[in-house]
Amino acid sequence: MPPARRRRDGHGHPGRNRRPAGPRRTGRPEDLVRRTAFDVIRAVETRDAYANLLLPARLRDRGLSGRDAALATELTYGTLRGRGTYDAVLALCSDRELRRIDPPLLDVLRLGAHQILATRIPPHAAVGTAVDLARSVAGPGQAKFANAVLRKVAGRDLDAWLAIVVPEGGGEAARLSVAYSHPSWIVSALRDALGPDRGEIEALLAADNERPRVTLVARPGRATPGELREAGAEPAPYSPYAAVLPEGDPAAIAAVREGRAAVQDEASQLVALALAAAPLEGRDARWADLCAGPGGKAGLLSALATERDARLLAADLQPHRAALVARAVDDRAAVVAADGTVPAWRPGAFDRVLLDVPCTGLGALRRRPESRWRRGPEAVAELGPLQRGLLRGALDAVRPGGVVAYVTCSPHLAETRVVVDDVLRGRDDVARLDAPAVLAGVAPGLTGVGEGPYAQFWPHRHGTDAMFLALLRKADAAG
Repeated sequence: MPPARRRRDGHGHPGRNRRPAGPRRTGRPEDLVRRTAFDVIRAVETRDAYANLLLPARLRDRGLSGRDAALATELTYGTLRGRGTYDAVLALCSDRELRRIDPPLLDVLRLGAHQILATRIPPHAAVGTAVDLARSVAGPGQAKFANAVLRKVAGRDLDAWLAIVVPEGGGEAARLSVAYSHPSWIVSALRDALGPDRGEIEALLAADNERPRVTLVARPGRATPGELREAGAEPAPYSPYAAVLPEGDPAAIAAVREGRAAVQDEASQLVALALAAAPLEGRDARWADLCAGPGGKAGLLSALATERDARLLAADLQPHRAALVARAVDDRAAVVAADGTVPAWRPGAFDRVLLDVPCTGLGALRRRPESRWRRGPEAVAELGPLQRGLLRGALDAVRPGGVVAYVTCSPHLAETRVVVDDVLRGRDDVARLDAPAVLAGVAPGLTGVGEGPYAQFWPHRHGTDAMFLALLRKADAAG
């Protein structure tokens, strides 16, 4: 068996660690599986759709389940993750520049390359099914071209191709970009964010290419982790409210269907729990989530607030996202569509404020692999003024003695500590709390989030999104 077709652990090349067995006849046309993967990939390319939202709906609409659904999922996510590597291989196997290949046909070629290089599907079957798909979406002439290209791809395994396509003399970022299918600017940004631990960059990139586990949250007072475990979930390592679903549809669990539990990354749970645990003096009755959509953290915060006889105000700029938040919170919470930079509430109205700002999403590339191709480095600069404006608004919204949690699902330094440091420069009325110490009280077994005052989660260390947390306390009136 060629090396690239054996199961491997820890290398993180696109699709390498999750190899479905080849397709098995189930009475359903095999091309429906591949057509579903192709349709989702095209929607990602043409409509800025998110695969993790669109694919489940497509699977339901087309009646795909079991092994068929698993194969469609692997082909979709694997192709999106591995696009950078596969494009480098296809460029050597095609007599046309990739930019001159019709986009639908190019997506078929990427899908075929993933089947050939990163699954157990026999090469002849991978080529044949991809050529059939090319014929259906681009016509017989293009199918012949696809056949010629993919037969060349099948001439080597992934390791052999990587030895050829990884550039020599282009620097570490260029090498890692091709080997781990990340744009070079993201490789550089992640390495910088690791700081003195930049030697972990390959482990981090490899973790980005792993499919994440499905983590659930039992909303306190409404469900328990024990109930989730009884339904087939397993204990989670850190959050006291989390459980991990090893396989299956979360909606099959009654607590999830009923809104008493939900799918939520463990780092997302922990930053909300850290805000709730941060020490403050005096009143603790009014909480706010100022960028609340689509409602994951708000759902957990509202349950925690209710247990303490506090109330949560959840706000989002977009009305449709505010509507999603309303489904996640309990009856004591209020939900409004409002702009956190031009607040509709009086200054000092809240005791605790969560601010999960819009960001590049570089910390969630496991769950949204297409995000790595969707934005360039200019997006960081474009988002900076908004992030700073929202943080200033959150600090205005919290009372003296109250606490703000500044959160991003990105480890990029320009979206994390640089934003906080810029906003706090020259302000002596805000103190940075030791976020790792607060997290240690919430999750005693948690390590590796930094030395403080900020905390940074990592996929390769914690199995979570790369979530950043800063806890900021506004000076009380006496201070």
